Amino acid sequence: MATTSGLAGLLPELEVVRKDFPILERTLAGGVPLVYLDSANTSQKPQIVIDTMVDHLERHNANVARAMHQLGAESSEAFENARDLVAGFINAPSRDEVIFTKNASEALNLVAQTLAWARGDWSAGVGTVDEGCDIVITEMEHHSNIVPWQLLTERTGARLRWFGLTEDGRLDTSNIDGLITERTKVVALTWVSNMLGTINPVAEIAAKAKAVGALVVVDASQAAPQLPVDVMALAAAGVDLVAFTGHKVVGPTGIGVLWGRREVLEQLPPFLGGGEMIETVRMEGSTYAGIPHKFEAGTPPIVEAVGLGAAVSYLGHLGMENVHRHEQAITAYALEGLQSVPGLSVLGPLDAASRGGAISFELAGVHPHDVAQVLDSRGIAVRAGHHCARPAHARFGVQSSTRMSSYLYTTPAEIDALVEGLEYTRSYFKLG
Repeated sequence: MATTSGLAGLLPELEVVRKDFPILERTLAGGVPLVYLDSANTSQKPQIVIDTMVDHLERHNANVARAMHQLGAESSEAFENARDLVAGFINAPSRDEVIFTKNASEALNLVAQTLAWARGDWSAGVGTVDEGCDIVITEMEHHSNIVPWQLLTERTGARLRWFGLTEDGRLDTSNIDGLITERTKVVALTWVSNMLGTINPVAEIAAKAKAVGALVVVDASQAAPQLPVDVMALAAAGVDLVAFTGHKVVGPTGIGVLWGRREVLEQLPPFLGGGEMIETVRMEGSTYAGIPHKFEAGTPPIVEAVGLGAAVSYLGHLGMENVHRHEQAITAYALEGLQSVPGLSVLGPLDAASRGGAISFELAGVHPHDVAQVLDSRGIAVRAGHHCARPAHARFGVQSSTRMSSYLYTTPAEIDALVEGLEYTRSYFKLG
């Protein structure tokens, strides 16, 4: 198995941290212990998040911003406190710049959809998207950061362009001057690839985009769980909007976040119409609330937001620098172990320092679904498929892959179990 020399970066008292996650103590069918290596898909939840959500439902449940009784006040306070906690987690300069959505996909669609309706000359950062505009993305994007921009170009006549990928799974920026030009109005890219694990040079690309006056949108769904996120630093580099989802940062499903620079959010038109996003409604027309409420129509995901607040507080207590070091250490250990398996090839960078914890791979002679099924019989949870990143798979000539993904609770012993499981898979399919 891999050496342990690089494991000094693991979270201290890792076994104590694991006890915060009750599901990790579960025994599966056949009496096998759970080895959860699918955290890029969704993270497991600590007891504090579960308890906080249950307490809210049991003791404080009421609608927010409209009920004038005590429960309504308590629920509203908890909901807005969650916004404050998220703002602190990402170092947002103002709580008003934090918008709650139902997930990162909705956050990215919010931006693309409202840009389709925006009007202006782009002199203040937001303008009209039309046939004279380019939207630039990358070939490694999750479908959530591809399809919304395809829809925008279909509706407006704008042109979609993208960065390609190098053989080792990094962005090919050799043609950046030809891609990002005076026609470019939006550059949208992932910070960390959910398939290749690649950490992208966001600041470098944002600076180039900002030099031509383009809006910069970052999908931080895989970055927020494992990297310190400082939106003030990102804004200084030229980033305008950042999206991430709650269920990957040890929070619940059904809650996402869009952060945006105030100047940009104030120029974007509303996304959905309904209650709470309005200032005044008359039959002849309506005026709209200020940010963030302009983008939060209807009853929001209240208990989910409260759970997300508990989740980011938990991560803040651990320290995101510590979480990042743990991810790098366990990823390096996993890369070394995986490369010891005959016939296994990793997609993406082989340097743990330049990638996140999601590692996609092929095992020669075995379909990814079969790999996942055999591993599952041994209690090892991984993902098989195209991971909502079909274009990236097509770039490397593969239909699908198997993906393991670690997180702050992953142990070296679980990586050992994966490697042993892959050796068993080769034996099962009589590959030597």
